[in-house]
Amino acid sequence: MEHQISYRNYILKFENGIFREQLDEIVTEFPFTIILNGEEFATMVCTPTHLDELVIGFLASEGVIRSENEIVRLQIDDSKGFAYVDLDVKVTTSQQFYSKRFIGSCCGKSRQFYYHNDARTAKTSTSKKKIKPDQCISLMKALHNSSTVFRNTGGVHNAALCSETEMLIARTDIGRHNALDKIFGYCIQNRVPVQDKIIAFSGRISSEVLLKAAKIGVGIILSKSAPTDLAIKLAHDLNITAVGFIRGNSFNVYSHPERIAGKLEKLRLSQKPKGQTP
Repeated sequence: MEHQISYRNYILKFENGIFREQLDEIVTEFPFTIILNGEEFATMVCTPTHLDELVIGFLASEGVIRSENEIVRLQIDDSKGFAYVDLDVKVTTSQQFYSKRFIGSCCGKSRQFYYHNDARTAKTSTSKKKIKPDQCISLMKALHNSSTVFRNTGGVHNAALCSETEMLIARTDIGRHNALDKIFGYCIQNRVPVQDKIIAFSGRISSEVLLKAAKIGVGIILSKSAPTDLAIKLAHDLNITAVGFIRGNSFNVYSHPERIAGKLEKLRLSQKPKGQTP
């Protein structure tokens, strides 16, 4: 069964002091439940595209699997909104294990914020990839121009796996985490080497988004929006270059600027933030 990404519905538009009826495009919200080894594992709402990638990327992000080879069966019943996954090993599906805070004294300055599965799956980047300032701007423009769904509905997030010169694949979802999980699932399914790749992302760089980038394995994440303070701390800790507010011909570099190839003024950018405004 093929689901529509969006629907056209009549709405009332108020503009210039009057109401008028017009057709508007509304994004689809699709409930999707993963049944893992016969037990309900997670339910998410998503955009009903690339559901196999979403399942694989989500399970890898949660630390349940490390490769597609661990999956014995993956059957998607998209007419009812279920994915049935059987693994070759027994998995602890306790909700406590996948949501309990994990505190470690020797895992880095920021990692006390990790969940237990994050501590096992987030990777410190060893990427040597560099990118030019104009390439940061060009990739963000390409991401924006690629999403007709966003332009028509304004209701989705977009993520893309990129080289420094071009977008390689792009995925769309109403959930920002889902868009990144689809990218992750694609990389696992197609055995894409990610160390030299870049993530371009349409939304805010939260700590969860930064951790998703770390789990995928990239060293650079680009966004048109802002990061949070915890995301910046994690980016420093995980050796990830976080670039935000890519708009027009400008952007901000929040961590590890050494990967941005260009002249940098000596503004002590290499120092980690201390949480205080000078």
